[in-house]
Amino acid sequence: MRWQPDPTTLAFMRRLALPFMLAWLGARRLLAWSLRHPLAAILILAAALRIGALTALYPSLFAFETTGAVHGSESFDRYAQNLLATGVYGLQAGIPDATLPPLYSAFLAAVYAILGRSGWAVGVVHTLLDLASIWLLYRIGAALFVRVTLRWRTVGLIGALAYACYPYLIFQNLTLIDTPLFMLILHGFVYTLILLRERMRFDAGSGRRAALAGLLLGMGMLLRPVLAPLAVLIALWFLTRRTPAQTIIRLLPVAVIGALIVLPWSLRNTAVFGVFVPVALNGGGNLYQGSNPDVVPYLRAGYDAQWISPEGAGAVPDSERHTPQRDQALADAAWAYLRENPPAIPELLWVKFWTHWSIDVFPRQNPKPGERPPLDQVRRTERDGQLTLEGVVVSDPVTVYDTPLFDLIGRWLHRLYFGGWFGLALIGFALSLRCPRELAILGLIQLNMTMVYMFFHPSTRYRAPTDPLLFLFSAYALVWLWEAWRSRRQPISLNTLGATSHTSLPRSG
Repeated sequence: MRWQPDPTTLAFMRRLALPFMLAWLGARRLLAWSLRHPLAAILILAAALRIGALTALYPSLFAFETTGAVHGSESFDRYAQNLLATGVYGLQAGIPDATLPPLYSAFLAAVYAILGRSGWAVGVVHTLLDLASIWLLYRIGAALFVRVTLRWRTVGLIGALAYACYPYLIFQNLTLIDTPLFMLILHGFVYTLILLRERMRFDAGSGRRAALAGLLLGMGMLLRPVLAPLAVLIALWFLTRRTPAQTIIRLLPVAVIGALIVLPWSLRNTAVFGVFVPVALNGGGNLYQGSNPDVVPYLRAGYDAQWISPEGAGAVPDSERHTPQRDQALADAAWAYLRENPPAIPELLWVKFWTHWSIDVFPRQNPKPGERPPLDQVRRTERDGQLTLEGVVVSDPVTVYDTPLFDLIGRWLHRLYFGGWFGLALIGFALSLRCPRELAILGLIQLNMTMVYMFFHPSTRYRAPTDPLLFLFSAYALVWLWEAWRSRRQPISLNTLGATSHTSLPRSG
C-alpha cells in the first residue's frame, strides 16, 4: 500500500520546503560567487573564523580589561598604558627603559587611544592585520610561482587558505602579542623585495620599492630584530638573478633606510643608558635562556626555556633588571657556558632544532600554580626521570592551556593540521630545488628563523609567523600532485600549453 502523508504532516513539509529551497539556492549562489572571487571568499572566511573565535571566547579568555589576565604579553600592555599616561616608554610609569623593542607597544598605545583598552579592540585590529597578511601571502605565492607552474594563482590561493584556517594562528593572533604586526611587516618586506628583484633597471619605480623595503626592514627591526640576518640572506637570493653590482644598487638603499629608521631609537637608548643599545635589552636574557645547563632538560621535558631562572648568571642583582649591565651579565654567562662545555653543544643544538620543528605545540608542559623550586632541585628531579616545574600563580593565563579544550582538543587539532601541511611542505621543498632562482627565498626565510632560534631558544610561537610562507611549499606540492594525476589521466595538449601564458608576474597594482 502506498504511503500517503496525513494533512498535518503534509502542511509541515510544505512549510519547510520554501526555507530549504532558499537555503539550497543561497548555497549554490555563494559557491558560484566564491569560485569567481576565491581570494575575497578566503578573506571573508578568515575574518569569520577569527571574529567567531573572539566572540565565542570573549570575555572568558580575551577580556583582559575585566578579567585582569592578559593572554599574550602583559609587558606590552604595561608599556602601552604607561606610554599613553606619561609619554615615556617604560615598564614603570615615567621611567624609560628598552627591555623590549618599541614598535608593537607604540602600535598598541595607538589602538588603546582610538578604540579603548579592551581585548575586543585588540582582537578586531589583529584580525585586520591578518587579512592584510593573507592578501600579501597570496601575492607572494603568485609572484614566486608564476615561472614555475601554470597554476601559480592556485598556489597563492591554497597558501592563503591554509593561513586563513590555521587554528594556532587564529588563537594566537587574537591575544595581546606582536605576532600579527610582525607577520604583516614580514610579508610586506618579502613581497616588496620580490618586486624589486624583478625590475630590470633601477629607475624611479625601483627606488620607491627599495624605500618601502627599507622602511619595512627598519620597522621590523624595531619589532623583532630577527629580520637582520634575513636581510643578509636575501642578498644571496638576489644574486641568483642579478649581478653583484645590480644587487648592491638595489639593496644598499634598503639597508641605509632601514638603519635610518632604527637610528633615532638607538640614540634615545644611548642617551638613557649611557652605552650603545641598538634596539632592546632582551638579547642577553634570550641568549642565556638558550645556552645554560638546564636548557636540554627543560626542553626534553616539554617546558619552555623562558622558565629557567638566571640565578647563576652573574653578579648583577635582580634589582638592576632592565639595564645594559644585567643584559650583558646574562650574555656573558651564556658565552661562558658554551666555551666551557663544547661537548654539550651538539646535543643542545639538536634538541633546539627538534623543538623548533615539532609538529606538536611547544611547550608541551606548563608550570602549575605554586612555588618555583630551586634549579638544583629541578635538575636533580630531572635526573630521576621526572622533571616537574611549579612557578605561577593560580590566576596566570598560562594555566588555561592545561584545560581539556587546549591540552587535548587544541593540541591534537594542531598536530593534524600543521603536521599535514608540514608533510606536504617537505615534498614542495624537494620540488623547489629544481627552481632555486625563483623559490630559494622561501627556504632562506625558514633557514633564517631556524638559525635564530637555535641560537636563542625555540617554541611554536616563535616559528609560527613564518608557517604561512612554509605553506606555499605545501600548496606547490598539492598543485604538482594534482597536475601529475591529471597528466596520467589526460595528457596536456600543445595547444593548451600554448594558450596559457605564464611568463610575466601578476600585476602589483
